[in-house]
Amino acid sequence: MSKGIIVQKYGGTSVSDTSRIENVAKRVIATRKKGYDVVVVVSALGDTTDKLLELAHKVAHEPSRRELDMLMSTGEQVSCALLAMAVHSLGADAISFTGAQVGIVTDASFTKARILDINAKRITCALKDGRIVIVAGFQGASPNQDITTLGRGGSNLTAVALAKVLRAKVCEMYTDVDGVYTADPRVVKDAVKIDKLSYEEMFELASLGAQVLQARSIEFAMKFGVPIHVRSSFSNRAGTIISKEVKAMEDIVVSGVAANKNEAKLTICDVPDKPGIAARIFKDIAKEAINVDMIIQNVSRTGATDISFTVPASDLTKALRVTKDVSRKIGAGDVTFDRDIAKVSIVGIGMRSHSGIAAKMFEALAAAGVNIEMISTSEIKISCVVAKKRADAAVRAIHKKFNLGK
Repeated sequence: MSKGIIVQKYGGTSVSDTSRIENVAKRVIATRKKGYDVVVVVSALGDTTDKLLELAHKVAHEPSRRELDMLMSTGEQVSCALLAMAVHSLGADAISFTGAQVGIVTDASFTKARILDINAKRITCALKDGRIVIVAGFQGASPNQDITTLGRGGSNLTAVALAKVLRAKVCEMYTDVDGVYTADPRVVKDAVKIDKLSYEEMFELASLGAQVLQARSIEFAMKFGVPIHVRSSFSNRAGTIISKEVKAMEDIVVSGVAANKNEAKLTICDVPDKPGIAARIFKDIAKEAINVDMIIQNVSRTGATDISFTVPASDLTKALRVTKDVSRKIGAGDVTFDRDIAKVSIVGIGMRSHSGIAAKMFEALAAAGVNIEMISTSEIKISCVVAKKRADAAVRAIHKKFNLGK
C-alpha cells in the first residue's frame, strides 16, 4: 500500500554529469523504498540550455520562437532518459516521458507557454505498475501539437503542476543549495538559510532575482496550496518549507534581499502629455508578450514628459524595436536604453505592519555610495534600480543594515 505520491524535481546542477545522475537515481529509489510513489521532473544537464540558446543565436539574430522551443526542449529529454537508464541499472523500474507524452497541454505562446491542462493518465498507470515515473520538465505541447516551453526555470512549474494534478503530499525541489537564503550566499558570505517562507514572500523573491525557483511555479503553488520543500540534492538536511502564511512569520520584518541583473531600462523622451498615450505605448509592447516591470513617468511642465520602464534583458532587442515604432507613431522623441542596470529588492510580509523600512533601505544604499535610479514598492517588497556594477555592494549593504546575517 503506497503512502502517497511525492513529486521530486532536480535542477541542472543535480544532473550535470553521470555521477550526479547516479546520485539522483539512488535518492529516488530510496524514496520509493520508503513506500511512496515517486514522480521525478528533471531539468537539462548543467548548462545545456544556455549552450542550445547560444547555438540558436549563432545561426539567427532573432530566432523563430517556435523553432527555439523545438531546440530547447531536447535538453530535458536527454536528462530524463539518462536518469531512467540509471534507475534501471540500480535494479529498479522506471519509465521516462516528455511533457507532451504525459498530456501537458499549453497555449501557443512559444518560449513562455502557459499550462492549460494536464491529462496524467499515463503517469497514474505507470505508478500502478510500480514504476518510478521520470518526466522531462520545462515543456508541453500546444493544442496543435507544437512543442512549447514554459520559460526559464519552467521545470519548477512542471513539478508543481504535476504535484497538484496528482494530489502529491509534497513537491520537493532539489538544487545545489540546501534551501532559500536571506541573500545569495555567493554574494553575501554570512547569508542564512530560511526555514520557512510564505508563498507570497517566495513569489516576490523569485520574481526579483532569487534564482532558486521560477516565480510562476510559486504563483501556481499558492493558487492550489501545493506545499514545496526546497532542499539540496547533495545532503539529507531539511531545507526551506514554502507554504501558506502563518502568524509567526509576521514577526520577521525583512526575510531576504534579492538582486536581478538581467534587466534593461528603456526611456521614451518627449512623450506628448495627453490622455491615452501611456495606454497606447504599453498596449503595443504587451502585444509582443514583453513583460514590463517598473514604470516611471516624469511630471510634465512643458506639455511633454519622459517615460522610463524596465524589461527582461532577453527582451531588450524586441522591446527596443517596438518602442521606437510606437514612439514614432505618437510623435515622441528619441528612445534610449541602458542594459547595465540591476534591480535590488527586499521582501518580507512583516513590512505590512512596520514603518520606516524604505528609509532604512535607502540609508544603507546611500552609506554604500549606491545611487538609486528608480523605485517601486508593494505591501511586502521595495525595489530599487541601480547600476549593475554596484548590485552586489548594494545587496551586502542592505543585508547588513537589516541584520539578516548569522
